[in-house]
Amino acid sequence: MIPIVLASASPRRRALLEALGIDAIVQVSGAAESLEGAPKDVALGNAVAKRDDVARQIAKSAIVVGADTIVVLEERIMGKPADLDEARHMLRLLSGKRHEVLTGVAVVNTDSGQEAGGVERTAVTFRTLSEEHIERFVEAVRPLDRAGAYTVDGPGSLLVARYEGCYQNVLGLPIVLLDTLLVGLGDGLFGRMRADAARFL
Repeated sequence: MIPIVLASASPRRRALLEALGIDAIVQVSGAAESLEGAPKDVALGNAVAKRDDVARQIAKSAIVVGADTIVVLEERIMGKPADLDEARHMLRLLSGKRHEVLTGVAVVNTDSGQEAGGVERTAVTFRTLSEEHIERFVEAVRPLDRAGAYTVDGPGSLLVARYEGCYQNVLGLPIVLLDTLLVGLGDGLFGRMRADAARFL
């Protein structure tokens, strides 16, 4: 079985695969991320760019997986904050509101050239946050590598009042969508699970 190469530096994406007992090779993409365009197109376009950048670099047979997560509030795309002040500003905007998290996922089999892609959407409603809540979260997490300046695991579990849709999507890798795309390539996550390595997050 050819290996999965994850074109992402995200430890959360890798952890989601490892929880299934699936070892993924991590090779970080150098592709530039864009925030211009319709949200669905942005998320999928960035995922494709990351996938293709890494696929061009590797010489061995592999399934390359690219992913990109964005936060959308009232049609405004929120990427990763440039600094902690912008992170605080993003959290103030999200406080008490419903927004969408979109993750684009793109896969390619470097042997066959088969490729597939899709986008998962999850609606997330934040609880109302005080300035103290925001400050404590930012100090604890320093969320400069997270779209919308937040995460929903660890300290981030205090931020969210409600989810509608795929929880793993908000973590950065919608597992069912990924499996569906891989099945289209004649692969799949069920067949890759190792009982001796599977674990709970």
